[in-house]
Amino acid sequence: MSQLYTDLRALTYATAPARVRSRLRLSLLDTIGVAIAGSHTELAKIIANYAATEHAGPLPIPFTPHTASATGVALALGMRIDALDGHDGYNPAKGHIGCGLIAGLLALALEQEVSGSDFLDALLRGYEAGARFSVILHDTASDYHTSGAWIAPTIALAGGMMLGLSDAEIAHATGIAEYHGPRSQMMRCINFPTMLKDGSGWGAMAGVSAIKLAQAGFTGAPALTESHPLWADLGTRWAADIQYYKPYPVCRWAQPPLEAMLDLRRAHGLTAADIARIEIETFHESTRLATARPQTTEEAQYSTSFPCAVAMVTGSLNPEDLFGDMLNNAEVLRISDAIEMREHPFANAEFPARRYARVTLTLQNGTTHKSDWREANWDIVNPPTDAELIQKFRTWTAPYAANTRTLEDAILSFSNTLGPLLTAITTLELKSLAPSFSWQKYSKTL
Repeated sequence: MSQLYTDLRALTYATAPARVRSRLRLSLLDTIGVAIAGSHTELAKIIANYAATEHAGPLPIPFTPHTASATGVALALGMRIDALDGHDGYNPAKGHIGCGLIAGLLALALEQEVSGSDFLDALLRGYEAGARFSVILHDTASDYHTSGAWIAPTIALAGGMMLGLSDAEIAHATGIAEYHGPRSQMMRCINFPTMLKDGSGWGAMAGVSAIKLAQAGFTGAPALTESHPLWADLGTRWAADIQYYKPYPVCRWAQPPLEAMLDLRRAHGLTAADIARIEIETFHESTRLATARPQTTEEAQYSTSFPCAVAMVTGSLNPEDLFGDMLNNAEVLRISDAIEMREHPFANAEFPARRYARVTLTLQNGTTHKSDWREANWDIVNPPTDAELIQKFRTWTAPYAANTRTLEDAILSFSNTLGPLLTAITTLELKSLAPSFSWQKYSKTL
């Protein structure tokens, strides 16, 4: 235990490779951008109201007019980020780290005095610990569980170090968080997409709660995940540098066929009107995203055929395409109904390390076009450039917020002082907020 904590404390943002430091900043930017773009969802509104009522406290819930306790902020912000499935992820875990980690760390930083350097250290340790927790936890249970399971102990560990907890307190916090972390059944949410999503907000709340319980003297069983060979390569294999990012706000499993379809559309100058039938060959889990005619944004985000159909009709896929009128677009629904999903042994064998799909388009005149095996863009094999991630932040946030450039600059430039970042987050003006709302009631000096 003590050696693991010693090794983790040795991981600092200042001494990490330049590439890792850059990716951490951009992961933070990307995740905050997803939170802003998801602010208009019903999920985000409901959970903010719930947190403000049931987890009352003085801290601002970012991008809302509400306040809550640190546990409430972690819950509401984690679920707000998860409301739009566009945040980074980790292939070996079949899930996500940053969504809940960033929510939990920001909640703690809003409540207690934290330096910018301590926050960045915690962010680095969180990505590294979360990557290992995720794989280890999957090895301890046969049921494929949600990301909240490993987010909880990750926050307990990284957040506990950020707040200066002792080794004994961190050990209890991690044990409490691992025990209470939501090992919810992910495939139930795949089969029946609802606002439950990936458990990230609940995991963030559990992690913050575990820290507070440990500080109060509450004890927890030793975490099973702290003794494992995977910890041996800390500081040599940087998980923070091998996250994938999402150019589209839907489940990662739907993105390889979407890219393959767009490749064929561009290569042959096709439009939706040309299409009679589409066959997608991919891995089993992708075929389970089977809602062809979604009624809610959650169903649209956990579908393979619907986002592929939108991309065939419009040539792209944006957050606003998963709401409102697009759900009833006749041509999109025709294309979605025309998609047939098939498992393929090759794609199954490569999953989860690699996610492949192959698309065959049958045109109205009987001509067929078949793609090569395709992976999603912005994976570790084909990572996004810094400029692409910055542009994604700007494009996704522009419809929903007015002064995001100040926030962008704060995320990419803060160092020893965290105040500029917290101020930028808590003063951001969302276009959907009532004009009379003011953050001035938030009295903490940043």
